[in-house]
Amino acid sequence: MFLSLPSFLLAVIEEAVPGLEAPQAPAQAAEVLHFSVYDLVMNATPVVQGVLLMLVVMSVWTWGIVISKSKSLRKARLESDKFEDVFWSSKNLAQISEVSRKMEDSPLAHVFSAGHRELTAVLNSGKADLDNGALENIDRALKKAKAEEVTKLETGTTLLATTASAAPFIGLFGTVWGIMHAFIGLSQVKTSSIQAVAPGISEALIATAIGLAAAIPAAIFYNFFMRQVRILSRSMDMFSAEFLNIAKRHFLK
Repeated sequence: MFLSLPSFLLAVIEEAVPGLEAPQAPAQAAEVLHFSVYDLVMNATPVVQGVLLMLVVMSVWTWGIVISKSKSLRKARLESDKFEDVFWSSKNLAQISEVSRKMEDSPLAHVFSAGHRELTAVLNSGKADLDNGALENIDRALKKAKAEEVTKLETGTTLLATTASAAPFIGLFGTVWGIMHAFIGLSQVKTSSIQAVAPGISEALIATAIGLAAAIPAAIFYNFFMRQVRILSRSMDMFSAEFLNIAKRHFLK
């Protein structure tokens, strides 16, 4: 009824009733709060902060391994290619052995050195014949050297695999703990709203995000490095077979 009154009647009513004011716009139900990632981390529970610290340490360690492993595998690949060229271009094993000592980062050079030492020992013993197991001794020396080189090439990849598999679950633990803490805090207040649990849920989700940020690069580089190791391992296998053929053809009776 009153909403349909003419405007001049409303003016008369306002003059007749002092203190009557026009209706005001409703106030905001709640103040809008702004949180930065730094604020969420600093205000997180000690458990969540411990989880975040652990994930950051794992991530830094992972990137350190990635950088060092990339350099070492690159050197191993380049020096192995260079040694293979020297090996097939030279017919003097003594000269090849001298070159192999200068290539400390080449797995092929180390495998050759082990095979050459065993071949020299067999020749010096005067039992350089197939019936006395000379070829088997050289083969064992080559396989042992190859296993040692593969072990050195795989150094550090275990941590990458551990980070790739464990970091998401560590982050998930921080997320579950943060959400649980947020809902416990919600039960202790009179009014329940999204603003009451938003900070706790946000800090919990940060744990999951950092866990994935640590795990994804670790998984990618672990697969990449293991592929490089497999390539070098096959190169050592083929080189060992060729070395045995050369020893059998030219040195063993």
